[in-house]
Amino acid sequence: MLTGIHFLLTYKCPYECDHCFVYGSPRARGTFTLLQVIAVLQEAQKLGTVQMVFFEGGEPFLYYPLLLEGLRVARAMGFNTGIVTNGYFATSVEDAMLWLKPLQEAGIGTISFSDDLFHSGLEEDTPAKRAMSAAQQLGISCGMISISPPTITYPEEGEGKKGEPIVGGGVRFRGRAVQKLAEGLPTRPWQTFTECPYENLRDPGRVHVDAYGNVHLCQGLCMGNLWKTPLSQLVREYRAEEHPICAPLVEGGPAELARRFGFPVEPGYVEACHLCYLVRRSLRERFPEYLAPPQVYGV
Repeated sequence: MLTGIHFLLTYKCPYECDHCFVYGSPRARGTFTLLQVIAVLQEAQKLGTVQMVFFEGGEPFLYYPLLLEGLRVARAMGFNTGIVTNGYFATSVEDAMLWLKPLQEAGIGTISFSDDLFHSGLEEDTPAKRAMSAAQQLGISCGMISISPPTITYPEEGEGKKGEPIVGGGVRFRGRAVQKLAEGLPTRPWQTFTECPYENLRDPGRVHVDAYGNVHLCQGLCMGNLWKTPLSQLVREYRAEEHPICAPLVEGGPAELARRFGFPVEPGYVEACHLCYLVRRSLRERFPEYLAPPQVYGV
């Protein structure tokens, strides 16, 4: 029962964060046109179940006219709307209001601002904080998304013995995080990752779509391509058990995916995404329609 469509409006971003799922950067390519946005929204209408449309990236404010008009069209079609942004444009609270006021007038539902050490370092007065202050003054519903660098804790066990180390902080080890953040962290045996802890691959409630037509069940794991098969048809015909990558994942998680394709496993991985991402990356050329785009795999 698909209820949400999230536009990866562009892969381009002024930041190049170490934890980014999609390898966003100033050099990244892939941006929607307005006609493409409208075409996806029309397909979402056909499904009759989609309620929420988000615009994110990369950084969607880099293509502000497209973002604003896409929002207007989505609202005119009856969708609730949201945006995810790092607020880079907020050189001051007053200037941020210039950017946000037209969105308010267009009926934006909510804005989520990304602000943490990955985005702004140790700055106190960050662009995201300034943008959020502006949004609050305009009466726009908003919130903050913050991810901490990986932390290691040792829960206490009995008789003075410490338990197995736990990696915290909220980073999911796919995309650039595998390249930049995984080294040196505690790992768990690969056989223990017997389910996907984050995505309902059997009955997804939302998907991400990009300008190349990829319909992401998880970043880099695609249902198919909506420029080849209409989105409404893709969603109605999707069966996880018939998907070459999702089938083993729903059966036994990343461990089963590794077994199914004979992936040369290491003894341990930081968490489930870490193993899943590396197996998928090794299969990218074998299943280019389902493991796309190359951007998300650092290519």
